[in-house]
Amino acid sequence: MTITTHNEVFVPADEGNMPFENNSHLKNVQSFYDQAGACITWAGHQYRRILARYYQRLIPANASVLEVGCGDGELLSHLANTDVTGVDLSPIQIALAQKKIPHGKFEMQSGEHLQLNRKFDYIVLSETVNQASDVQQIFEKLKTVSHPRTRLLLNFYNTAWRPLLSFATLLGFKAKQPASNWLNSYDVKNMLELAGWDVIKQQRRILLPLQIVGLDRLMNRFLAPLLPWFCLTTFQIARPISPPKSKLPSISVIIPARNEAGNIHAAIKRMPKLGSHTEVIFIEGLSKDNTWDEIQRVAREESDNWDIVTLQQTKKGKGNAVREAFDIAKGDILIILDADLTMPPEELGKFYDVLASGKAEFCNGVRLVYPMEKQAMRFLNLCANKFFGIVFTWALDNPIKDTLCGTKALYREDYLRIAANRSYFGEFDPFGDFDLLFGADHLLLKIVDMPIHYRDRTYGSTNISRWRHGVLLLRMLLVAIRKIKLG
Repeated sequence: MTITTHNEVFVPADEGNMPFENNSHLKNVQSFYDQAGACITWAGHQYRRILARYYQRLIPANASVLEVGCGDGELLSHLANTDVTGVDLSPIQIALAQKKIPHGKFEMQSGEHLQLNRKFDYIVLSETVNQASDVQQIFEKLKTVSHPRTRLLLNFYNTAWRPLLSFATLLGFKAKQPASNWLNSYDVKNMLELAGWDVIKQQRRILLPLQIVGLDRLMNRFLAPLLPWFCLTTFQIARPISPPKSKLPSISVIIPARNEAGNIHAAIKRMPKLGSHTEVIFIEGLSKDNTWDEIQRVAREESDNWDIVTLQQTKKGKGNAVREAFDIAKGDILIILDADLTMPPEELGKFYDVLASGKAEFCNGVRLVYPMEKQAMRFLNLCANKFFGIVFTWALDNPIKDTLCGTKALYREDYLRIAANRSYFGEFDPFGDFDLLFGADHLLLKIVDMPIHYRDRTYGSTNISRWRHGVLLLRMLLVAIRKIKLG
């Protein structure tokens, strides 16, 4: 069988040499789609365009993309990416995809026997698990084309929609398909974990899979997040579980300090040395006491034992201080330590270990697990923190129990990616916490909460204004809902 597309001739491999020759299910799937040809229905085109909106938001335009089970390339054709590769069982579908996306690379392969000599930033399986012969085997093969920052994006049907989809097929709105797997979210998550993938988040989307004078946008953007159990499509996002790095990463500890003169020396005395090298960056801003002089004195006194960098921020706010310090930091891992020392410096090792071990890519401190010391947090502040933790967890589809704990840790390479995409959310975060949390979520980093022991201040008073900053928190929440939950 020879297929002509544009000026190229596509000659499929001899059937006797196909790696799935003895797999009757894959042979049936291949035969079905060879005979189906360009079989996508009008409703199918509509659904793919709606799906593409979510993938466009998840995949940066400059990323390399592989779709396994690409069919005729309909989904890939809606992405802005130029470095796209598709594999599919059917030579007919591969030829159609190549015609639709001339700049793409397409190969006739099954996901169960995938062989590609490169790695990709994003891997897409759009309903492919529904047609697979061995889902776990596909997931295992995908590890061979992934690097530590690869993200695997899957979507599959909600099993509750099976009767409706069968009826839509009967009416001709949905194209016929060969015998399918009907997997629930637990089935897929379990097989991902068995194959060495770590599920970062799950989202249910699409209440209305047809474009009807804007009604689909209204229902899918605003109602679907409120009614996830009724949505047609389940999305799961996963990362490959990688072994710990053979070389210990270095670390930069950023200590923003304003009116904290009495805590500067204690921060150094109580801090553990971590990784291959520990850099400490004190950044002072607009203090009314002698904080800057104390930072200079401690840096001189501890110069034989510590690598200490000192600087003064050029603008106002902790967020600005963190960003300016991060910009000059040299460590592989960046950790923020508030100079009030209500988060004990002795616990920094917990944050370092999580990242160095590969268990997560972003570690967020949580003050709301262990009992606090009596004066550590006022009652109304505690109630507000619990409220915002619950709502931000819903908005980000990630368990973020405490949004305003000052201690956060991430890799410098990931921070540079966050900084490059900062304009997506805007630059009005005075705390720095949301700039990092939103950026990490947008990049699909693995975020984990780290419970810490929250202590009373031993010097000075808080720089937080309960009501003014509370209004800012509400503003941040609206940004998270609009840009992330309803994006």
